[in-house]
Amino acid sequence: MELVEQRLTEVSNSNNAFLTKIAQHLLQAGGKRFRPLLALLASRLGASSDQRAIEAGVAVELIHLGSLYHDDVIDEADARRGVVSANTNWDNTVSILAGDFLLAKASEVAAEHLGGEAVVLLARTYAQLCEGQVLELQITHDLDHARDDYFQVIGDKTASLIRTSARLGAMAADAKPDDIETVSAWAWDLGIAFQLIDDVLDLVAPSEFIGKPAGSDIKEGTFTLAVLDALVGTEGPAIRTLLEQQPYSDSAVTSVIDRVRDGGYTDQATAEAKQRIASANAVLARLSPGPAVDTMRSLGDYLLNQIDRALAASS
Repeated sequence: MELVEQRLTEVSNSNNAFLTKIAQHLLQAGGKRFRPLLALLASRLGASSDQRAIEAGVAVELIHLGSLYHDDVIDEADARRGVVSANTNWDNTVSILAGDFLLAKASEVAAEHLGGEAVVLLARTYAQLCEGQVLELQITHDLDHARDDYFQVIGDKTASLIRTSARLGAMAADAKPDDIETVSAWAWDLGIAFQLIDDVLDLVAPSEFIGKPAGSDIKEGTFTLAVLDALVGTEGPAIRTLLEQQPYSDSAVTSVIDRVRDGGYTDQATAEAKQRIASANAVLARLSPGPAVDTMRSLGDYLLNQIDRALAASS
């Protein structure tokens, strides 16, 4: 992971010092580096131990970072990872160009170190991210969209890149085809759980814990699983009344959050995440036992523990 971090700094350098500053704005703010971690873990399934696994981790993180710059413009976000967002610190044009730069660098890394199959995989994944973003825009502020739409969005926007991270890491280490498919299936379910948990955190965690204002999803008109379930539950009419008047006031967002939490809907979403993690762990049984597989299995518990930590921080 230290080598990934070094390479991220190297690759995000530009001949233009101003562009370097912007492109490294979120990089220097930190982050979980979850996607490079998955790439490196999955690389332990193969026989090769060269630099390609590092480059796989760099490529997927660059895709992730580039998409964050674009997301913040779309969402008109003020903060990201506990710092002022690039679009707020500079402007939308600069933020979009920085995102484009990082995406281009991801392709460059893949082409130079990982080969054509990796470039195609990353391109298809980013296309899927875009499809998910467009669907999310289509259903923004829609109080009646289905759970299926929600799962389509988080599959396209989050799980697709998490799956690609594991797949690319395994490919970079010349893992067996069956193992590549298995780790890809595991990472897909883990990716769905990852986003489910992230969405729950937006409803239960204090702002300082998640690095952005609590309730940001609701404020932006993005209704995640717990809110969608609450809308068709006993609290539905009251929540609908609160969300029919735009823009949403802080008091309205807080009231919605309270009703969603008190109604047990965040617990239901957490239970869904647990089911996905159980499905992911079941897939791992197809792989040969070893430290890497043990670590993969532990990641679900790590993700779920974020909710417990958030609840403790808010109490």
